[in-house]
Amino acid sequence: MKLAEALNLRADIAKRIAQLGSRLQNNALVQEGEKPAEDPDKLLTELNELSIQQEELIGKINLTNARTVSEGKTLTEMIAHKDCIRDKINVMRNFLDAASRTLPRGLRSEIKILSTVNVAKLRTQVDALEKEFRETDVKIQALNWSTELV
Repeated sequence: MKLAEALNLRADIAKRIAQLGSRLQNNALVQEGEKPAEDPDKLLTELNELSIQQEELIGKINLTNARTVSEGKTLTEMIAHKDCIRDKINVMRNFLDAASRTLPRGLRSEIKILSTVNVAKLRTQVDALEKEFRETDVKIQALNWSTELV
């Protein structure tokens, strides 16, 4: 099984576990003398089985990510790098949105509000980070489809 297939399976299992949570909530209580729409014991058994599958799969994915090396970095390091770039981009975008706001003045005598940074220069830096993010993501995706799961 390729790593990408395992990642898709992990996402499917996580979705199924979330759905089981909802189904369990819907069948937690009934009126006296009534039966639940679904047997909570069967749902709990399915939840336990999926949790075991999920744990095993996550362990294999993490082990594969730690053992897969490209351009001197493990897949784990590449994923961490991509996540950090994404977080930095989000913070910088929000900051630049705030820094580029213009506040209207009714009169020339009112206080003028100015940006504390060179917005255009920083936007260029964000554009470069976004390019690095995309390139890193493409490398990760390529590795996901070419790497066998441990």
